[in-house]
Amino acid sequence: MSAEDFSIVTDGESLRCQESVLLEINKYKVCRNGLLSTCHSTRIQVRPVNHHLICPQAQYEAILKEQKILRDGIDTNKYYAKEFKQRADEKKALSEEENKKRTKATQKENERCRAVQEENTKLQKEILKIKEEMQSLDCKNSSLKKQTEISTAVPERKVVFRGNTTEGAHTVSFDVNPRIVYPMEGGTALITFEEKDVAQKILNLKDHLVQLGDCTISVQAKPIQFLVPSYVEMETQVCPRRILVSNLPKEEAEERVLDKLDIHFSKKKNGGGEVEDKDMLHDSGTVVITFVDDNIAKRLSDKQDHDVDFGKKKHKVKVTPFLNGEISQMKICDSECVRTVLLTGIPDIMDKDNLQDNLEIHFQKTANGGGEVEGIVYNPLGHTTLALFDEDSPQDSQSES
Repeated sequence: MSAEDFSIVTDGESLRCQESVLLEINKYKVCRNGLLSTCHSTRIQVRPVNHHLICPQAQYEAILKEQKILRDGIDTNKYYAKEFKQRADEKKALSEEENKKRTKATQKENERCRAVQEENTKLQKEILKIKEEMQSLDCKNSSLKKQTEISTAVPERKVVFRGNTTEGAHTVSFDVNPRIVYPMEGGTALITFEEKDVAQKILNLKDHLVQLGDCTISVQAKPIQFLVPSYVEMETQVCPRRILVSNLPKEEAEERVLDKLDIHFSKKKNGGGEVEDKDMLHDSGTVVITFVDDNIAKRLSDKQDHDVDFGKKKHKVKVTPFLNGEISQMKICDSECVRTVLLTGIPDIMDKDNLQDNLEIHFQKTANGGGEVEGIVYNPLGHTTLALFDEDSPQDSQSES
């Protein structure tokens, strides 16, 4: 039922209707009473002269009937108003309940959307992380590929297993043999003993009196210490303009080898180009050739084996990439020569050889705290000598003998 199906009469309107009806009733009552009293006082007999005249009593009853109808209508309207209000409250409660359910469902959907967005953000971060890891792996793979290409093309070196083992089989490393150049001051001598205990005894005595014919000199024994690298990391990359040529003929002179290599690798038919410089590396028996252009070195190293004409016959040489190295990290430590002693304060009183022999004889005697001497060098006053220190590896020497 809608609000248009009936009209609601408020209490104020019903009271005004009742008051107007009561006024009409009282009006007819007064008229009726007045008419009756006039009839009794004058004793005039009243006869109906017109049947169409309405009796006040009938009109009063009609008004009462209408009043009842109005009251019944008011009661009916109140009933329907109450029913409408009750149904409206029910509809309102139902609507509020639906709104709550809808709000709750919306909140749940929003939470689900937020969870999906958070999951999407997390997945995006993981994708970026995976991409970065893939880029890093690609870089490492590229670097390893270059190292593999280089390691498969390095100059051949003859190796042999002599029964020695070591720890850390999975460690990738290489050894660097130290070659230290030590500038000797004038009036000093370096003496190396076969046993380190003898050297330590000489150092503990510190001051030594050495008999030289009719005179005696006083010399001081000091330890030899160096700052040497204990840990080195190097970053290497292939030089685009240089190649390393190995497996050279040993019977040819150095200048002839350099000239023949220059001629061979300058020709385009051999895959070469204009040579800028060439240099012999005597410690490894290889030659470094530098080209003017960048695109020649890789082409030659990819082929590796090249037949070079040395006049009488052709000799097969091997071309490998030349690596540019840069030290990225290095740690320094103190290193002491345990078998070598520095003698200072030696006066220049006789020729070099005689003085050196007298020093060696003195420090070989056990009575003077000495022992077997492996090597000795004396530098007189006013002279400069460069002493070369190599790695002390007596165990390797024994294994090779």
